[in-house]
Amino acid sequence: MPEKYIIDENVKVIKQDDLKAGCETYACTMLLNMLGFDLDEHTIADNYLNCQFVYMGEEEGGENYGPDLYSAFAGTAYGGWGVYAPSMAKSMNNYLKDRKSNLKAYNMENVPLEDLIDEYVSKGVPVMVWATTDMDEPYVFTTWIVNYVDENARTKLGDTFSWYMHEHCLVLIGYDSDSYYFADSTAGKISVFKKDLVKKRYEQMGQQSIVVK
Repeated sequence: MPEKYIIDENVKVIKQDDLKAGCETYACTMLLNMLGFDLDEHTIADNYLNCQFVYMGEEEGGENYGPDLYSAFAGTAYGGWGVYAPSMAKSMNNYLKDRKSNLKAYNMENVPLEDLIDEYVSKGVPVMVWATTDMDEPYVFTTWIVNYVDENARTKLGDTFSWYMHEHCLVLIGYDSDSYYFADSTAGKISVFKKDLVKKRYEQMGQQSIVVK
């Protein structure tokens, strides 16, 4: 494996603008663009995300209700909270199926970053990873009672689910001796972060990643 490698073919960073809560959608779109698919972020946001309404009843003295993020997008990419890898992979696979592609999005659970680099990025395959915006410390911002689950859920109906402030999805495209390189929608450019910090944030967000192959 080379000491430094950055995927540069077909890498175009899309600035996160219209879809205020759509970092996962932007990451998905950038990754699929790198693989040769012609789409923009609205293609996924408007047609393929499993979006479930979040009711914030605490403002009225009641309870909050929303989905398990492993099962669905909480809110929408235009204004919501986000989605985790299993549900995002399902949305991507519906897109790939509609395009009659032989490729498939795989939810790569609990795979160390070093393995993602070794098995995929160093061979020119970009990887979606869940970490945080600017690698800031995540913290519980809000909690709701789960009212939607599917086969990927980590909770049951009636359980509670917490959303972490700064949750972010980026596309891992490279590395060097001490840093990782990402196509980063919130920055609107390629961002570079120290390996140890990325590893910590990636682990805090549940070691979630998606590979399309």
